[in-house]
Amino acid sequence: MKGTKTLTIIKPGAIKKEYTGPILEKINTEGFHISAMRLVQLTRTQAENFYAVHRGRPYYEGLIKFMTSGPVVVAILEKENAVDDYRKLIGSTDPAQAEEGTIRKLYADSAQSNAVHGSDNDENASMECNFFFSTCERFSNFE
Repeated sequence: MKGTKTLTIIKPGAIKKEYTGPILEKINTEGFHISAMRLVQLTRTQAENFYAVHRGRPYYEGLIKFMTSGPVVVAILEKENAVDDYRKLIGSTDPAQAEEGTIRKLYADSAQSNAVHGSDNDENASMECNFFFSTCERFSNFE
C-alpha cells in the first residue's frame, strides 16, 4: 500500500495573491484530510536545509530567495496514496505544461513561482513532515 501522508507548502507568491483559501478548498474537495498546518516565515537556514537536495543546481539560490521572501503555509495532507494523488492534483512544476484544473495551472506564475510544493515520494514525504511538525502536532485519521 502506498503511504497516507504528504507535505504541501503553499509558497510566498500564492500567499501574497490570497490563493491560500482556494488552494485549501481544492485540497479538501479532492478528499485530503489536513492533519497539521501552520503559517511560517522560513529563515534562510531552514530553506537551505529543506531544499538541500537542490544545492548546486542553477535555480537553487533563486529558490531559497523566493521561499524566504514571505510567509508560507505548511501542511500534512492525508489520504490513501497521498503522494501520487497530490502530485496529480498540483500538476507539472511549469504551469504552462500543467493540466487544466490543477493547482499549479490555476495559481502559479512560473516554474520558479509554482504556488505549491508537494512531496515527490513516500520517503521524502515522511522526512518533510518531520521537518516541520512533531508527532504531538499531528491529528491523523490513519493512526
